Amino acid sequence: MANLYPTKSIERKYETQLKKVARIVGGIVDTYTVGDTIINQEALNNALDLYAQALEPWAAEVVAKVIQNVDNNNRRAFNSHAENMSVELRRILNETQTGSVARLLQDEQVQLITSLPLEAGIRAQEIARNAATGGIRATEAAKEIRKTGQVTESRAVLIARTEIAKSNAAFTQARSQSIGASSYIWRTAEDSDVRATHAHLEGTIHEYANPPYIEGEGNHGPGEIWNCRCWAEPIITI
Repeated sequence: MANLYPTKSIERKYETQLKKVARIVGGIVDTYTVGDTIINQEALNNALDLYAQALEPWAAEVVAKVIQNVDNNNRRAFNSHAENMSVELRRILNETQTGSVARLLQDEQVQLITSLPLEAGIRAQEIARNAATGGIRATEAAKEIRKTGQVTESRAVLIARTEIAKSNAAFTQARSQSIGASSYIWRTAEDSDVRATHAHLEGTIHEYANPPYIEGEGNHGPGEIWNCRCWAEPIITI
């Protein structure tokens, strides 16, 4: 079966959208900060809360499009091999509905996106509090607070990459199980960036219902944890 990992273009577009959020969050924190001091903590909290609320409909629209693109990409990968399946399996695959999976993914991702302003506010306040109590030097605190936008952007990129892979994994599992494929072959990107804990899983067989335990990560399948570019190749009985 062809590589079921989503195309990089989907991931890059998602990252670009979420980086916009990070820049706005950084600007809001800067507005209410002078050096190592938040000049009006209540106003900062209110501004970030309002932005989080205003962000929700936009996030829902962006996420819906991203999830649809991942779903379409996943469907095409399956369909590219449909000629190797029996007529009955092709029929079932074509009739498989992924709407419930998409809705669950959308709810989770919208929540992650709208949490970005709130997480940034908490981080800035903790730094300012540490500076006020002598836990960190004022110059260092000011430097860290100014990094809020940058830190939020890193978090946004992590969300984009992780959630694209998790969405793809969910669609792969839904389609696989709809045609009776309960097991898969763990596939990696097979490059130097693959985690050592994942590299040795390349080519191994697992059940969707019983994913492997990975040290420091727990039990999970390919693509279901942060920055994982692994994917499941379903074992299909023709």
